[in-house]
Amino acid sequence: MLLRVWLPDRPGALGAVASRIGAVRGDIVGIDVLERNEGVAIDEFGVMLPDAELLPLVVREVEEVDGCRVEHVTVVTHFPDPRLDALISVAVVCEADDPAALQTALATYAGSAFQADWVAVMDKDRVLASYGNPPADNYLVALAQGAASSPAVASGLSGPDDLAAAPLATRGAVLLVGRTGNEFRERERAQLLALARIADHVWRRLDAGPPKVGRHPVGATAG
Repeated sequence: MLLRVWLPDRPGALGAVASRIGAVRGDIVGIDVLERNEGVAIDEFGVMLPDAELLPLVVREVEEVDGCRVEHVTVVTHFPDPRLDALISVAVVCEADDPAALQTALATYAGSAFQADWVAVMDKDRVLASYGNPPADNYLVALAQGAASSPAVASGLSGPDDLAAAPLATRGAVLLVGRTGNEFRERERAQLLALARIADHVWRRLDAGPPKVGRHPVGATAG
């Protein structure tokens, strides 16, 4: 499971949480810092349990630590690896042979990587590609226009708890990712922005077509 925890940003707090998880036979296989702000950290623990019935006990034990609160628990089939996931995202985007394939790959990868309910790649008033169960097209258009008109949302670093947006600036498009019950955090929004920047760059190159072949044969020099 992925256990998202609010804890005091002070020495010893992380160790206390880890100790509580270990006390109920939980094996911590990863820790990801999602956000730090005003003395509070939001960390996501990757935890393996010998029995799913221990999950409620883990939550109770963690919340026994002074100042700690469990925000969300997600049962997963595999644990995310931020460093590996970053490389995979580049590979997925760069392997696209045309803009349509890129848009589909972008929506599918974002949906999986962010455990999203839905994803939509929008171009002004059109849905170019989607994943999951997105809202009606007219609602998506309104979300895209709202994201573009709000500097805070357009920056990709803030927005509604259940929505993350990232612009593909040179293409005039926007990537929308929706997820209920598990709000987006700063590190996730920054990750989505980076993914959109890569996709925007590759998309621009695909639109430009293959590079022109020079006139000089291999090994020849211009004189």
